[in-house]
Amino acid sequence: MQIIHAKQVLTPEGWQSDLEIAVDAGGRIAKVGPQGQAPTQCVALLLPAPLNLHSHAFQRAMAGLTEARGPDPRDSFWSWRRLMYKFLDQLTPDHVEAIAALVFMEMLEAGYGSVAEFHYLHQDVGGVPFGNLAEMSERIVAAAVQSGIGLTLLPVYYQYGGCDLRPLNGGQQRFGNDPERFLRLHEGAVAAAAAGPKDFNSGLAPHSLRAVDPAGLSAILAQATSGPIHMHLAEQVAEVDEVWAHLGARPTEWLLANHAVDERWCLIHCTQMTEAETIALAKTGAVAGLCPLTESNLGDGIFNGTTYLGQGGAIGFGSDSNVHITLFEELKTLEYSQRLRDLSRAALATQDRSTGRVLFEAAAKGGAQAGGRQSGRIETGALADLVGLDDDNQWLCNRQGDAVLDSLIFGGGGQSCISDVWSAGRHIVKEGRHFRRDEIILNFKTTMRQLETSI
Repeated sequence: MQIIHAKQVLTPEGWQSDLEIAVDAGGRIAKVGPQGQAPTQCVALLLPAPLNLHSHAFQRAMAGLTEARGPDPRDSFWSWRRLMYKFLDQLTPDHVEAIAALVFMEMLEAGYGSVAEFHYLHQDVGGVPFGNLAEMSERIVAAAVQSGIGLTLLPVYYQYGGCDLRPLNGGQQRFGNDPERFLRLHEGAVAAAAAGPKDFNSGLAPHSLRAVDPAGLSAILAQATSGPIHMHLAEQVAEVDEVWAHLGARPTEWLLANHAVDERWCLIHCTQMTEAETIALAKTGAVAGLCPLTESNLGDGIFNGTTYLGQGGAIGFGSDSNVHITLFEELKTLEYSQRLRDLSRAALATQDRSTGRVLFEAAAKGGAQAGGRQSGRIETGALADLVGLDDDNQWLCNRQGDAVLDSLIFGGGGQSCISDVWSAGRHIVKEGRHFRRDEIILNFKTTMRQLETSI
């Protein structure tokens, strides 16, 4: 039994002081109450560690390599995408495992307790299946085990190169499956996750309405009787136009009209929705999976957070392309995007909760829902996904209550305040450092040296 003493704790009932949190051998919170036993760890501030609800781990190795302008002055998401496909042809299973381990370590040091990995790199170069269809899924699980992060594995179904059903080509071929082969791969991925720690789980991810046709989407959803369902939705103007041209409706409009979207769903980005679509999606109970740093990096657009949250919609946050893994900056970027669009301040705050608290509690609750994980709250029975922070520093200055979260998110030094992180009770980050940091970074650097001549 681990016994954590904390001066301030954010609980479902609000802020509480001088609490004791007992964590049992199964990684769950066994008690939240007054301090009484000798502690195994003391922290100034204890928060639930959110789940990172959207990650493409392999893209971390591309960070910083796609910022030069190409020959086309209209450089956009689509030119970045072409470079990504070229990069894909170099990656081996060993590379993918080493990159994912670094990504997961960086997430933990940033305050995330778990991750939903939107995993679509399934095949070998040229689209040739591995002898073990779930080879790459097993490498993601191995990286999660090495890092200690909690995992929701989301094998991705990717079928076509666009709504016109054109075949996959180049790097895209490594993503592709038909429904029958994907369901076999999915079975192997589910088994791989189940063989990991008890808190690991899995779901299903049709990539997008561009990459999956209506028949294929229905075929795999018929098998998805439990677990989370994630899908990219309404990310780019060109995507909206393409779906409209081929399916006769905008992406959000088409999905809501043709499928029973509910709390199991997490729709990623949603940066190109009308006001009516925003309200309709909020009413379903689905999580809008937001990745503000990647959306900014790719010029996707601005999610209508004020309307979505105003209608009771659930949101969570992910690091997507992993160009910069930083929890507090993701939250700040969403809020600042609303302020810039509307010429406002404290756009997402409410009468009784500050901006920082609204953002952080949404991240914790929405992330847990999107990952199908019993986390996101500090209460008895929940998984002990926890982040401990120091407050006696120039960033927090021993502040109390909501002002702590506002300072962490908007003050610029939030991540440097992180002292400890637990994932399902695994105490992985101590004194701000992951317990395998040196080993994981060395493996990543070795991988990058092998790739650098071909990227």
